[in-house]
Amino acid sequence: MATVFLISTNTNVEPYPVYPIGMSVIAGTLHAAGHKVIQYDMLAAGNSLEHLRKTLTETTPQYAGISIRNVDNVDSFTSHTNKYIYKAKLIVDVLKESGIPIIAGGAGFSLLPEEILEYTGADYGIVGEGERKMVDLINRLEHGETAPRIYGKEEGISGADIPMPRWDHKLLSYYLAQSGVLNVQTKRGCEHRCAYCTYPYLEGRKMRVRPVDEVADELEMLCKYGADNIFFTDSVLNDRGGHYLLLAEEIIRRKIKISWCGFFQPGPVENDQLVLLKRSGLHAMEVGTDATSDTTLQALHKSFSFDEVMDFNEKCIRQRIPCAHFVIFGGPGETMDTVREGIVNMNLLRNCVVFPFSGIRLHEGTPLFTRAVKEGLIRPGQSLLEPFYYFSPGLDKDEMNAALIEGFKRRRDRLFPPDEGQQRINIMKKFGFRGILWDQLIKFDDQPEKKTPSQPVTDSAHAD
Repeated sequence: MATVFLISTNTNVEPYPVYPIGMSVIAGTLHAAGHKVIQYDMLAAGNSLEHLRKTLTETTPQYAGISIRNVDNVDSFTSHTNKYIYKAKLIVDVLKESGIPIIAGGAGFSLLPEEILEYTGADYGIVGEGERKMVDLINRLEHGETAPRIYGKEEGISGADIPMPRWDHKLLSYYLAQSGVLNVQTKRGCEHRCAYCTYPYLEGRKMRVRPVDEVADELEMLCKYGADNIFFTDSVLNDRGGHYLLLAEEIIRRKIKISWCGFFQPGPVENDQLVLLKRSGLHAMEVGTDATSDTTLQALHKSFSFDEVMDFNEKCIRQRIPCAHFVIFGGPGETMDTVREGIVNMNLLRNCVVFPFSGIRLHEGTPLFTRAVKEGLIRPGQSLLEPFYYFSPGLDKDEMNAALIEGFKRRRDRLFPPDEGQQRINIMKKFGFRGILWDQLIKFDDQPEKKTPSQPVTDSAHAD
């Protein structure tokens, strides 16, 4: 059996460092197949190419797998060159010195597999879920058989077969010290049809849920390592089938003491459901509101109205559940009239944080990409390795951005432009706050101002 060196390339720490569960899931399936696996995280190892080179020399693997989580930061204010993929190329260059086959994968890679493979110089690529494909590819290469250069997307594995990550103890210590947040996936797939979204392409439209007892087992295991703050990474946690409610009931039944957050879609929700979620440890919600008026919500193929967003937010306030609404200005149907309406609407939302973004990062295969081609904003087959942002035709984006800055400048809980919002979060980090951080900006009407901790959190762990 082979020694496989897996690398997570992600070094982004905004809004906080994120444990590389994609790499650890692949590590688990390779280990189960009998291979020796080394998990190497560029962020935890100090983001040093020289340290990577030294570790490769010491471990002498036969294969390397490189996980590319993101292609860029989807911020039109700062995304001018693709530093994420450039860094991946530098890592591949170091790997090439050892002369071993290099296999690229991950969510970011799967969006632009041919372009990223060519640009980085990796030998093979895996699109979509890699658990079975990675094992098959290594086995073929071990037996001297030919293998496709790119393993294409195929039907995803069943929910019951989604494996638990092979959690690395050193990495757990690092991320618990750095952010205090660990990420857990309870399902794959997305049942919604948002015009810009890549989740249906990456994970399919069929919702594949993990058995709640297996998710609860994983939570209990993480708690033994000191984890008490969990982020559920599902594309949308509040699925129509109610799997998330069953999980909440299991957490309560087992008396698992965690504080958790996840991605939610606004829409019909009952007060008793919110009570149940809060009893299970729900601390806050990151809400995919996406647009700010009925006109732009419809253009993005959202299934709810802004009145439903308002109602959702008010119900969360009554249960004292902090919400962060993520919205995009400049999308299809946007005009300066809807921009002004959207600013008013966002400022009407009480006791919540809003993360506005300007423009929508285009990806081929989405309905929005097709629309952009029809509108003459982009050519069919145009390279998207460098970020390209959709702005509604006829809309002056500079005028829009100026209106957004003016409309939100007096609100500490409206984080625009995105980099200025991140600066506020970084200040909280310096004061020792850990976790999702944005919730510290919310003050419920009957709640005193939050105080900063008296002692900052110190970082005592390093995964070198």
